[in-house]
Amino acid sequence: MSTAPSMIAAEPTLATRTGAELLVDTLERLGVKEVFGYPGGAIMPVYDAIARGRVKHYLVRHEQGAAFAADASGRMTGRAGVCIATSGPGATNLITGIANAFMDSVPLVAITGQVAQPLMGTDAFQEIDIFGLTLPIVKHSVVIRHPADIPAALAEAFAIAEGGRPGPVLVDLPKDVQQAVCGQWDEPEEGDDLRPFPSSESLDAAEKLIAAAKKPLLYLGGGVARANATDLVREISERTGIPAVATLQGLGVLPVEHPNFVGMLGMHGGRAANMAVQESDLLIVVGARFDDRATGHLASFAPHASVVHIDTDAAEFGKIRHAHSTMCGDLKRCLRAIEFTPGDITEWQAETRQLKAEHAPRYDAPGNGVFAPELLKKLSERAGDGFVAACDVGQHQMWVAQHCRFSRPQAHLTSGGLGAMGYGLPAAIGAKIAEPDATVVCVSGDGSFMMNVQELATLRRYNIPVKIVLLDNSMLGLVRQWQELFFEGNYSEVDLSDNPDFVEVANAFGIEAFSVDLKSDVDAAIDRLLAAKGPILAHVRIDPEENVWPLVPPGKSNADMMEKST
Repeated sequence: MSTAPSMIAAEPTLATRTGAELLVDTLERLGVKEVFGYPGGAIMPVYDAIARGRVKHYLVRHEQGAAFAADASGRMTGRAGVCIATSGPGATNLITGIANAFMDSVPLVAITGQVAQPLMGTDAFQEIDIFGLTLPIVKHSVVIRHPADIPAALAEAFAIAEGGRPGPVLVDLPKDVQQAVCGQWDEPEEGDDLRPFPSSESLDAAEKLIAAAKKPLLYLGGGVARANATDLVREISERTGIPAVATLQGLGVLPVEHPNFVGMLGMHGGRAANMAVQESDLLIVVGARFDDRATGHLASFAPHASVVHIDTDAAEFGKIRHAHSTMCGDLKRCLRAIEFTPGDITEWQAETRQLKAEHAPRYDAPGNGVFAPELLKKLSERAGDGFVAACDVGQHQMWVAQHCRFSRPQAHLTSGGLGAMGYGLPAAIGAKIAEPDATVVCVSGDGSFMMNVQELATLRRYNIPVKIVLLDNSMLGLVRQWQELFFEGNYSEVDLSDNPDFVEVANAFGIEAFSVDLKSDVDAAIDRLLAAKGPILAHVRIDPEENVWPLVPPGKSNADMMEKST
């Protein structure tokens, strides 16, 4: 008498694993605790293995949200965040997030399903050459052809993503490789530390420049945090008293209130920081790349300054600005190798501190409406050292950078190089999952928020207690500001007055929400935001004519900053 076969699949032994199971096993062995993704046909075997594994999967509602959440996780932890998508449109939806990680040097591993190998090159259903499409925006990419190669290939992907100058790595996995059974494979081996050590010539040149400088300035970028060198940079600043400025990505390396911190430089930086750079006779550039938004008109940037450039990527040396001493390698090793012995810089210290005091922001805006910079400043101060801002892109992004208090660089998550609207909400999700005890605030504008509004469903599903501050001026605010200033007030396609009721939208997703209309309501709104146990949205109406100040006009010197008319 025959019996019906069991509906419960036997647990595979370690000696016989499918490619999909090997992938999940390897993620676990590499210490991956969570991944962000969205399933589909060509990645289904991996999702079958995820359901039986120990890696927590967070289902986003758009693959771009998975990439942005993984990006934020990588920024918070220094370990590569992981996003997963199927082939075709699933994979292409990751591209903006991959590009974002590439531009900001964030460790990320993107795993994509692919059609089975016999179908590759036949224009099969949902077949896209994601390997070829992403070549310009990844550090490394691989199409895995045999399941036995998965452990070593995945370990290499993480090592490359996290090593040197961090960045994204793409792992493309054909469906037949996921399904194939493998009985033997090579375990990954740890590689040697091949990072270069600065030469004696470079060290000698740097030390002579530092000793001779009358107005030295630390120029701090996002590479400091990526190299886990924040504490060392703070110690050098404390010991030497050398003043410091930061790029958008370098904010938080020195706390805003630190006496040696002059401010953020660049197009929307502070006047004090830009003036200090223009007066400096030595820029000690640590983990920064002379981005055009930081330098303004290059020929007039820091005209009196020699440059010591320290970076993990030698390709940055001389690309934009000539350096008199360059050091490539691990930032901590380079910084520890330098003897920082500046001369008497007391007058320079006093000058930079006076600049900072004279050009400090003012919060005495007239009228009864909400002044966004003041709200953001108060919120960041009230939240304390646990505050983390996940920004979208636009005026609110610059207000956060200018006015929030950051205790560390991981407290400021922003799409810097790519400037991707829609980053804020999924980034806040990734940050809160990576650091559950942090007070994570998504600061968004009404334009950016609509680009990934669907991730409110992810917040609700997992009850992730992210706080959302939605600054609504019913405009594409920064575009409107540029059209006002540089296009003779010809406002073209910036009107968002037909926005939905954002409180009702949030409520429809099951998210607590409320509106803030008056300056007198701000303190109570902050209390409500900080007291909330679950996800919450504050819809803040602001003046559509409010601009971001100061501003360096495009193509102009950082010395030519525009200020608000009085």
